[in-house]
Amino acid sequence: MNLRQIEVFRSIMSAGSLSAAAQLLHVSVAAVSKALAHTEQQLGFPLFERSKSRLHPTAAARRLYSEVELVYRGVQRIDQLTYELAERRHGLISVVTSPSIGQMVVPLAIAQFRSGNPEVHVHFQCLSNALLQERLVNRQCDMGVSILPVDHPHLVCEPIARSRLVCISPRAHPVAVRQSLTVDQLVEFPIIGYPPDSPFGARIDALFAQHAAIPQAHIVVGSPQNACALVHAGAGIAIVDEFSLQAWQDARFRVIPLEGVAPIVASLVHPRGEPLSDSAEAFVRALKSVFLQLELTTP
Repeated sequence: MNLRQIEVFRSIMSAGSLSAAAQLLHVSVAAVSKALAHTEQQLGFPLFERSKSRLHPTAAARRLYSEVELVYRGVQRIDQLTYELAERRHGLISVVTSPSIGQMVVPLAIAQFRSGNPEVHVHFQCLSNALLQERLVNRQCDMGVSILPVDHPHLVCEPIARSRLVCISPRAHPVAVRQSLTVDQLVEFPIIGYPPDSPFGARIDALFAQHAAIPQAHIVVGSPQNACALVHAGAGIAIVDEFSLQAWQDARFRVIPLEGVAPIVASLVHPRGEPLSDSAEAFVRALKSVFLQLELTTP
């Protein structure tokens, strides 16, 4: 199949009929029908079953369609890449981050950066740790900021900030009167927890395991931001990182430090062997400035 045959086939599959495919391709129905017939003759097997002027994809067509979609996603990626390369000539940086640090800290850095570099465009996304690493390894972005360990031979990882794990509590909760807490003191209370198969949930479980305990998670949420919202609403207590708290400056809860708990380290990550552009370096300076302002000190 050549590219034109693939395009016609994909249009029929996605549109569901010859007439709808013709509209997508801006050609006549007869032209689409002729192209399909020629493709089926060339392949030696039918792609559609005809029933009362309707087309029904065969099993072979459905299998072929899944492969065609992979090709189209590759073409779309090429289009996106050529756009980004053209944009970089005029100034563009692409940043991906962990959700916690991406809720408020990185947006503050972007705002500070843009005030001094209004001509530079910024692409910014919060991603899971796995997707963050994938984008960086594939050079689909300039840099990442991760609060989880990144260990890949094709990536450079530089610690740039750290925050504490803290307990947040509604003001009426029994732990709210304490100036600090230990993990042992938290064991007796139900908490808002995280899925054990998530990186943050695994970290909390490991923290309790060090004290031969299992957290009593009566509510399970997907992220520290979700936990902050629930504690703000009075639903219980939770363990979160200080990066997440920057988006909750006026929240209706108390922040209580945890004793004897290792800090969470944020790292700047970028592809090895590919130095940061001048614009990216300027953004890193803005990011470090925000960390200092928020007293999220570098290690």
